[in-house]
Amino acid sequence: MLLPTTYLRRKFRTVFMSDVTPSSTLARLDRSWDIKKTVRRVRLHKWNAYDLQYLLDFTIACFAFFVITEPGVLVKLVIATLFALALLIPITSQFFFPFVPIGTWLILFYSCRFIPADWRPPISVTVLPSLETILYGGNLSNVLAAHNNAFLDILAWIPYGLIHFGAPFVCSAIIFLFAAPGTLPVFAKSFGYMNLIGVSIQLLFPASAPWYENMYGLAPATYDIRGSPGGLARVDLILGLDLYTSSFTASPMVFGAFPSLHSGCAVIEVLFLAHVFPRLTPFFFGYILWIWWSTMYLTHHYFIDLIGGAVLSATVFYIVSRNFLPVMQMDKSSRWSYDYVEMGVRAPTKGARLSKEFYAEDEEWAISSSVESGNASPTETQVSEWEIETLAENDEYKSPVENNANNKLPKYNEKYSEKV
Repeated sequence: MLLPTTYLRRKFRTVFMSDVTPSSTLARLDRSWDIKKTVRRVRLHKWNAYDLQYLLDFTIACFAFFVITEPGVLVKLVIATLFALALLIPITSQFFFPFVPIGTWLILFYSCRFIPADWRPPISVTVLPSLETILYGGNLSNVLAAHNNAFLDILAWIPYGLIHFGAPFVCSAIIFLFAAPGTLPVFAKSFGYMNLIGVSIQLLFPASAPWYENMYGLAPATYDIRGSPGGLARVDLILGLDLYTSSFTASPMVFGAFPSLHSGCAVIEVLFLAHVFPRLTPFFFGYILWIWWSTMYLTHHYFIDLIGGAVLSATVFYIVSRNFLPVMQMDKSSRWSYDYVEMGVRAPTKGARLSKEFYAEDEEWAISSSVESGNASPTETQVSEWEIETLAENDEYKSPVENNANNKLPKYNEKYSEKV
């Protein structure tokens, strides 16, 4: 009788690796533990304007380090040291570098509770409901929340309180398995920077949510006011738990209504999934409508907040899809099936160049060494992966569309294997 692990391994290969070509190395992971390898890549890296993103992340992390008072300095130093070590070790850095913007966003969000009130701008109470009335003729949140019952409460809780928190992990797994190599790091950074921009806007433009208007009217707000679970308090009563009431009451971002990051997360997840599975686009967009309804029904956001989050995510996705997002090849069953990758949707049939910023000049976005790229060679070479230029800059590295006359794809695979 086969062991479960053996059976699962064979089943996995049958489902995901049935059409893998022997020469394909794009999907392999870097298994090296040699820190010198990372140091060498940094030393040989050609710095450019795109690298300013890491300066921004580092600046925000330093700000949070000095603002946050809990945990203490010793614990913060240990966390920072472990994270730096994870960035230095190749086998872990391929995962943690794309996580940098996500980590920066989470740290900034957590630090909001420690930022002194006199450092922060006044809270807007009237702007959002006024815009809601001007644009839509009234408060849509109050209209939807006017009639509630246990069934609607649970129906709203499922996307807002459950799916929202698990969706990024599920989307990442799906993208890792089925999307073109290089897509997951693009998703991770897009997701992180979208949320980071959203929290920054909330800090610079603090605004109250519909629950505040229902509790206090349009009275001026202060940072001493605690958060509210809104309609999720009814869910706690139904479930017999004190989950959302306590967590939302102690939220570090009480006045972060605009833009809605529930909407932002849902939209950017849907856009990436629709990129991978275009035929399921209507189903994915149905999820957006579901979570939009739930956020207003639970009185956590005005409709204008949802539009703001959607526009933010659509803008981020537009930028990356035009420049950095690998093109899907619909005849490929999984990431292991790819022999080459074209970058950007602007010219998918013309062998779009692999971006230096996101691939050739950055380890995590690089086709040669990121979690999506797969440098799995057991031997070291004299050529750094960071030195590999865009594949489209050399005829031998172009896609089959550009080289179909000379049929140079096998030559590309051979040279690429030698370099990595």
